Amino acid sequence: MDFFEVIQTQRSIRSFKPDPVPDEVIWKMIDAAVRAPSSANAQPWGWLIVRDEQKKKVFADAVRARFEEGGRLQRMKEDAARIEDPRQRRMAERGAEFFENVAAAPVLIIPCLVNLTPAVSDMNGLFAGASIYGAVQNLMLAARAQGLGTVLTTMSRFHEALIKGEFGLPDDVQPVAVVPVGYPRGQRFGPTTRKPAETVTHWDAWGANKDR
Repeated sequence: MDFFEVIQTQRSIRSFKPDPVPDEVIWKMIDAAVRAPSSANAQPWGWLIVRDEQKKKVFADAVRARFEEGGRLQRMKEDAARIEDPRQRRMAERGAEFFENVAAAPVLIIPCLVNLTPAVSDMNGLFAGASIYGAVQNLMLAARAQGLGTVLTTMSRFHEALIKGEFGLPDDVQPVAVVPVGYPRGQRFGPTTRKPAETVTHWDAWGANKDR
């Protein structure tokens, strides 16, 4: 698949077929991820692949419980049902379904920061993120190139203790995202809708535009 087609058609996928994802496909995603740059080439990352159904369920139950607090998940469903535009309604419904059962994704990949160098000591800081989120995007583009859907989530922020305990993460390892992976069910890849590049690009000075 052409590189630019991969970029222009990648979109967030939240509904997945139950079909298993082969090992070799996952390895291609990881191989793409570890080619990303990082501060001082420290490569401060680790990739936790979760396919065990019980372990996925433990995490998914925690996510659902958080969204069920105060009736939030039910309100999401009710709000979705009131949306008139069919496309927007389907998107909202899939979002609610996703949070109701994250374990429906055949694979969860949890990118982690590992043993940061003194130059990038704050795991929650901008520089630490700069040393792994490029790799996460590589991972997701490699998934798209192989016909797989993904969505970047920050659910790890709210369930860090559970992830560390359930999956045995050492103290110097911090999960920074959860990326569900699988073959899309009822969703299609792009083209995606984005602001035109001309509206967000400035040449030599902020506000100085240029026609193509």
